[in-house]
Amino acid sequence: MSKTDPVIIIVEDELAIRQFLRTALRLQGYTVFEAETGQRGLVEANIRKPDLLILDLGLPDMDGIEVIKAIRAWSTLPIIVLSARSQERQKVDALDLGADDYLTKPFGVEELIARIRVALRHANRKEQSLDNDVLVTGGLKVDLSKRLVSVDGREIALTPIQYRLLAVLAKNAGKVMTHRQIMKEVWGPSYVDNVHYVRMYMSQLRHKLETDPAKPQYLVTESGLGYRLKIKDE
Repeated sequence: MSKTDPVIIIVEDELAIRQFLRTALRLQGYTVFEAETGQRGLVEANIRKPDLLILDLGLPDMDGIEVIKAIRAWSTLPIIVLSARSQERQKVDALDLGADDYLTKPFGVEELIARIRVALRHANRKEQSLDNDVLVTGGLKVDLSKRLVSVDGREIALTPIQYRLLAVLAKNAGKVMTHRQIMKEVWGPSYVDNVHYVRMYMSQLRHKLETDPAKPQYLVTESGLGYRLKIKDE
């Protein structure tokens, strides 16, 4: 393998899932290391300095949430959490604490690889400072330096709050943003529980940006969690 291959650590206690992930990732050219406990995962993350971490929430020695907290104390590396369908509250907590994305078991190889590519690209974009960047996905163009938004070449007029909402999603394109994260970024910490604001302004944005607001291709709802600005190859 090339020394430049992205390094991924899998923190998962189920051997069958680790084997599935290892095989799928190595076929895509990733360098893979594994850990079956949270503590071992933290050690591996510290030693290997990975490009991305895949983390099961239900570990035998500690909660995956605690692993996220520990890693976020020193690193912004992308974290994709694995969860059971019954762990919706934990998924929200994980995303609020800084996880980048999630996969619900069972999941397919294509979805896994797409989420990894998006997370790695988002991390690279953050390093290059998206504040001076232009996001283009399909017919949607968001120029954050000029504060201009267009769809299929047609400039779209947005109110200040609509623009701030779109800008937050654009800066985190491909990443799930929870209701609380959006509220904090757009309205401030004192408004984090007023989720109806997000729903109202998201509806307004969809009517301005989407061909069919009922079937959005850009501003996607993550049920029970929040929203994602979908990018072209997701």
